Amino acid sequence: MRVFSLRQTSRFVLLSMSASLVLTLSAQAATVKPATAQAATTAEQSSGNRLTPANSTDGIIALVNENAILKSDLIDAITQTQARAQAAGEPIENSPQLQSEVLNALILRELQLSMVKRVGLNPDEAAINQRLGQIAQSEGLSSLSELQQRLDAAQPGSYAALRAQLIEEASIQALQQRQISSRVRISEQDIDAFLASPEAKRLNQSEYQTIHVRVPYIDDYSRLSDAQRQEALQVAQNLRDRLLEPNVNVAEAVAASQGNYPIPLQGGDMGFHQAASLPTELSSEITKLEVGAVSAPLVTPEGIDIIKLADKKESDKMLVPQWHTRHILVKVDELQTDALAEQKINDLYGQLRNGADFADLASTYSDDPGSAGRGGDLDWVSESDMVAPFEAVMKNTTVGDYSAPFKTQFGWHILEVEGKREQDVSEQYRRNMARQALYQRLAPQAKEDWLQELRAGAYIQVLG
Repeated sequence: MRVFSLRQTSRFVLLSMSASLVLTLSAQAATVKPATAQAATTAEQSSGNRLTPANSTDGIIALVNENAILKSDLIDAITQTQARAQAAGEPIENSPQLQSEVLNALILRELQLSMVKRVGLNPDEAAINQRLGQIAQSEGLSSLSELQQRLDAAQPGSYAALRAQLIEEASIQALQQRQISSRVRISEQDIDAFLASPEAKRLNQSEYQTIHVRVPYIDDYSRLSDAQRQEALQVAQNLRDRLLEPNVNVAEAVAASQGNYPIPLQGGDMGFHQAASLPTELSSEITKLEVGAVSAPLVTPEGIDIIKLADKKESDKMLVPQWHTRHILVKVDELQTDALAEQKINDLYGQLRNGADFADLASTYSDDPGSAGRGGDLDWVSESDMVAPFEAVMKNTTVGDYSAPFKTQFGWHILEVEGKREQDVSEQYRRNMARQALYQRLAPQAKEDWLQELRAGAYIQVLG
C-alpha cells in the first residue's frame, strides 16, 4: 500500500461531524491544508499508537477555545477520509501522520463554525433544499420526503443530521468566500498583464469541436494489476493512432479499438464549445492542439482520456441579447403583507391601463430605491442579471409594452421593455474571465493564510 505525503493526504480529510451517514448520501466535504510541522509533531506525540475503535475509550481528544473534539469524532473522520481516499484509488494508512492531519482539519472546522455563529451567517434554505434534491435524485428518488423516509428508516434522525451537515458546510463555504475575497486584490493592471500572457488563450471566443473518448478501468484503480493498467493504456494508444487519421469515422475507430476490452469505451464527438466552458485541465490540452491533432493518453483516476481537436471556429465577438427595462416594485416585508402588496400593484397596473405614465408611477410608488429616482429605469439588462422570474417575464414582454403584475422573492413587479439589442461584450467577458482566473490562482494561498491566522489566534490543547 502506498503512503502519501501530508499534502496529498489532506485532499481526503472529511470536515463533517455527522460522519456516520452513508457515504453515497453525504455531501461534498471541505478540505484544508495540513497542520504546521509543530502541530503535527504535538499530535503525533500525544496520539501514540494508531487510534482505532478497538483501542479507544471515548473522551475529549482536543479543546478548541470553549468547545471539545471527542475521540469518536476523530475516529469517524479518519474512517471517512480513508473511505474517500480508497474510492479515489489512493488508499491511506491509518498512521499517526493521518491522525494528526485529520485532527487538524477537525480543529479548523470547529474554529470556522464558531466564527460562522459569531458573524451570524445563515445559508439560503432554497439552496439547501436544492442540494438535498440533487442527493435524492442521485439515489433515484423523486422527492425530499422519499429521501427522508429512506434515511430515517435506516437510522432514525439521519435526514436531520444530513440537513444540518449541509447547512454547516454551506455556512463554512460562505465564510471562506467572504474572508478570501477580502484578501485577494486584483487590479486592472493585473488583468491587463494576464490578458497579455499565453494563459489567456483559453479566454478567447473561439469554439472547439472535440472528440473525447475515455477508456474506463476494469476495476478500482488501486486494485488494478500492472497487466490491467497496461491493457487499458494499450487500448488508449490504439485509439489515438486511429483518431490521428484524417476524416476518421469516430464511431468506427472506437468500435475497432474496443476489441476484447471488457468495459465499453465512453464518449465520442462532443460538438462545438468554448474553451472557457471546459474544465481547466481539458481546456489547457485542447487549446494547445492544432486542428486534427490528438493528445497523448491522459491518465486519470477514472480512466485514460484521449482528446482530438476535430475543428475550430474563430470568433472575435461575443454578442449577447440585452433589454432596456423599467420596473415598479412593491415590497413584501414586515410592514406590508403579500395581500396588501398585491392589491397595490394591481391598482398601479389599472392606472397604467388607463394611460398613466410608467416612469411617473415608478418615481412615485416603486419601493426599489436604486431605480425609483430614475423612473424605474434599470438600463440595459443582460441574461442572468436578474432573478429567473423577472428574466422570464422580461423576455416575453414585447418592446414598447409592459407586463402584467408578477411576483419574485423581492415582492410584486410590473416591468416595461423599452428596447432590445445585441451587444458585443467580448472585452468585458474576457476581463471578467481573466479576473476569475486570477482569483482562482490566488485564492488557495489566501485561504491557507487565513486558516493559519485563525488557528494562531485560538486556544487549542491536544490531550493525550
